[in-house]
Amino acid sequence: MSDNTAPVIVESAGRSWRLILMSVLLLLVAGGIVTKLVSLYTLDQDFLQRQGDARSLRTTLIPAHRGLITDRNGEPLAVSAPVATIWADPSKADTHHRGMARLAFLLDMKRGDLVSDLEKDVERQFIYLKRQVTPELADQIDALNVPGIHVDVAYKRYYPAGEVSTHLVGFTGMDGEGQEGMELAYNDVLHGEPGRKLVMQDRLGRTIKHIKSIEHAKPGQDLQLSIDLRLQYMAYRELKAAVQVHKADSASVVVLDARTGEVLAMVNQPSYNPNDRSKMNLAGLRNRALTDLFEPGSTVKPLTISAALMSGKYSVDSIVDTSPGYIRVRGNTIRDHRDYGKLDLTSIITKSSNVGATKIALSLHEDAIRNLFHNVGMGQPSGTGFPGERNGSLPYYAPKRVVERATMSYGYGLSVTPLQLAQAYLPLANDGVVLPVSLLKQEGVVKGNRVMPAAISKAVLGMMETVTQTGGTGRRAAVYGYRVAGKTGTVHKSSQGGYADDKYLSVFAGIVPVSDPRFVVVVMVNNPKGQEYYGGLVAAPIFSRVSSNALRLMNVTPDQWPDDPKDTVVMK
Repeated sequence: MSDNTAPVIVESAGRSWRLILMSVLLLLVAGGIVTKLVSLYTLDQDFLQRQGDARSLRTTLIPAHRGLITDRNGEPLAVSAPVATIWADPSKADTHHRGMARLAFLLDMKRGDLVSDLEKDVERQFIYLKRQVTPELADQIDALNVPGIHVDVAYKRYYPAGEVSTHLVGFTGMDGEGQEGMELAYNDVLHGEPGRKLVMQDRLGRTIKHIKSIEHAKPGQDLQLSIDLRLQYMAYRELKAAVQVHKADSASVVVLDARTGEVLAMVNQPSYNPNDRSKMNLAGLRNRALTDLFEPGSTVKPLTISAALMSGKYSVDSIVDTSPGYIRVRGNTIRDHRDYGKLDLTSIITKSSNVGATKIALSLHEDAIRNLFHNVGMGQPSGTGFPGERNGSLPYYAPKRVVERATMSYGYGLSVTPLQLAQAYLPLANDGVVLPVSLLKQEGVVKGNRVMPAAISKAVLGMMETVTQTGGTGRRAAVYGYRVAGKTGTVHKSSQGGYADDKYLSVFAGIVPVSDPRFVVVVMVNNPKGQEYYGGLVAAPIFSRVSSNALRLMNVTPDQWPDDPKDTVVMK
């Protein structure tokens, strides 16, 4: 018996030991699991939450629209319309997704090209597929749920006035930053500050939930320009038609408010449509009224006469002998169109006598005329802040350089922009006070600087009125029912080593109405190729039509109705 029971006891003891060991191990495993669970729900909860958030929560930008650009009456010139940007994360894109064919169709691409673009940039996490698409198209693309394809909200700049105001307003690039015109000059004002928001994304990078806003988007500030869109349209229409008729290379019109210096209209040819830049060319980009320089020619003669009156050597009735129709200055001949004989100061302007202006200039102090030109704004920035605006040139000539002093008196040897010439006429329209010009609508009283006595400015303004009357060079500038003062200019274009005999600039600068000046208008037509090229034949009629539109649009009371209807002259 004893020999058979010993093994049984040993085997039973072995099973008990293994059972105890297994039980201990199970308890340890269970304890470890419980400990880990407790740790997960307590000690590691914050860590795991942070890791999960890092993989699913993202901070994205909320786009901010640019400020509105309007005319002086609140009419929109530049607005931001909501659009969408389609972009891809090639590293997560599924090129075999069933929606790829439809996606390629909506993007106006071939499926093979789209797949190729995604696969060749597979290591990148961001590429643009298409920008500035309509919200409707973006919704269709978003509904496809193609992995790695994303839709973001954006804004596109739209210009309601199109080519009519584009030289002044300018345009933005694809990224919404100003590139030309006032869009560029005031980019910091118009540009909004994007906001930020917290969103939850799935593993494919698609936004599945908006968590909260971190920072609200701040839209850009609005900008109100000085121009009147109605007058801008009218001026543009007249200028474009005239350029086509005369086959000119380019042209500009500037209309200033004589009381404030505000630019009420500024148009150029050629132009372009900022909403469709596929046909844009460099020739049409420039705001020529601010960037193109030209010699103003005879349009400065009223200022030369003003300087003569201010010197005290001349009075309104002073006589200058222009016979025999030319004058020799240091071996150079300066001519008039014919021998006008003895002329008073008014007739020098009426007949546009170069000889008369020369004799006056050489009789004055060498700085007299140049100083007045400088005081009215020539040769210096106008202060508009417009990108690319030119200062022009107003040289200082030593006393012995009498030829240059003579030619400056009738507008050669210096250069201006159309806007500078318009500003130079403001003292003649505003009792001798020059005003700062502005492309923005002005509030309150605008302060200027007196550059000549009021009596002299009024006297010269009266002289300029004869230019548009019988015997004057600018009769086609007349406006029915209104008194008009102005001056023509026909300038030979400079070429290599001198001036071209068959290329001209046709200019007219004027003020209307004379009894109570409201507008200063400058017209410059570059190289008209028709039979007519004189300023009085090309630029003056444009002045008449633009001024007539402005006077009627602003309800300016006529100051010269004919006494007898039979005396009415209809200007064509």
